Amino acid sequence: MSGYIKEMRKLIGTRPLMVVGATVIAFNEREEILLQLRSDIKKWGLPGGAMEYGETLEETAIRELFEETGLKANRLTFVDILSGKQECHKYPNGDEVFGVTTVYFTEDIYGELSINDRESLNLKFFPLNNLPSNLVEKAKYIIDKHLLSPR
Repeated sequence: MSGYIKEMRKLIGTRPLMVVGATVIAFNEREEILLQLRSDIKKWGLPGGAMEYGETLEETAIRELFEETGLKANRLTFVDILSGKQECHKYPNGDEVFGVTTVYFTEDIYGELSINDRESLNLKFFPLNNLPSNLVEKAKYIIDKHLLSPR
């Protein structure tokens, strides 16, 4: 959780908070998508998280990718902005958020895949035709909309 979000949580507790963030769809050279097994809900999702005060959305995406996976991205491509009722979420700890999430795509990643925080239990690249069944709903939505649906 970002420093800014922690400070806001001290003020408002678990009540709904509007949060801006970024998610990254990262592919390796074998065209496999990177997913993280989240420690809080035991489901596979895309790397990403909340914006820090003063960051750009691109900086948020790059930072979150590195913090959660150990990987860095040279280049990001904007994909989508997610907002609306489907972005209202209650975390297992009771915190409620209304998110506005920017989605980015990258194939230009480097570094060593590593778990750097308590948010992940596992990190793995998956072929799109063999994704785990227990995907986070947001990840499933993004993958279905932008990677599996015919354009």
